[in-house]
Amino acid sequence: MPIPARLDLHSLKLLIISLAAVAAAAFTPGALAQSGPVKLEWITWSFFRFTTPGGKVILTNPFITGNPDAAAGIKLEEVGKADLILVTDAHRDELGDAVAIAKATGAKIVTPAFEMGNLLIAWGVPEAQVMRRNPGARFAWDGITIRVVGSVHGSGGRDPSGDYKPIYGGVAGGFVVTFENGYTVYFAGSSAATQDMALWAEAYKPDAMIFLMAPNSEPLDAGMAVKLVAGKSPGLKMLLPHHHRVSPPPGALTVAEMRKVLDSMGINIPITTLAPRQSVELTK
Repeated sequence: MPIPARLDLHSLKLLIISLAAVAAAAFTPGALAQSGPVKLEWITWSFFRFTTPGGKVILTNPFITGNPDAAAGIKLEEVGKADLILVTDAHRDELGDAVAIAKATGAKIVTPAFEMGNLLIAWGVPEAQVMRRNPGARFAWDGITIRVVGSVHGSGGRDPSGDYKPIYGGVAGGFVVTFENGYTVYFAGSSAATQDMALWAEAYKPDAMIFLMAPNSEPLDAGMAVKLVAGKSPGLKMLLPHHHRVSPPPGALTVAEMRKVLDSMGINIPITTLAPRQSVELTK
């Protein structure tokens, strides 16, 4: 607000009131919440829980039933609040318990393929809760932007009834999530390294990358995935593995091995490892 060269008492009072109103708006609980941290928890496998500055709860690949590490994570009835679920493909360890959680909580599910949306509706998820998307699409929601990107991975599923007849879930995907505070996370899903990762990094500039570190992952492939993103996103400052076991089996890819590979590539970004249900705060 411009300040007049000369102020009478009445004008001075109006100016003080206006400045106080501007200051109050800047420090309202809502404004502070939007600039606060994102809470990220690793549950197990590729199941993460984000609690956003605005209080939204976002789950990725909520694999509980049949999870070999389920005892270290949470029970289905302990999931609690869920507003949005991101599912990267129709494999049982990615789709997990998304259907049951969506039915119980009313959470929306963002799919990486239109075909998966059809499956979810057929399995009883209300159509209004299914956000059908494909790679290259986005979902803008309450100050949060979720972009769907591709993934080099399969997406065949099977009916929840236990029938092993394969069901086509459409293409697999990954997600780039920008939260209310501006922090951006690239969740690569189960993708192998692909040059496309550099394109997404250049476009969306993630601050953190959740990369695939499955027990049978090829270390150089996992390293190249990180290198492709790091080379085009100078602000990348955190790496988090997923798909690894709580107690890795013999021969499984380890964080130490990944560190050695990344060091050989000149990538000094730290790898943040979390225990099941441990959390970390994400801020710009």
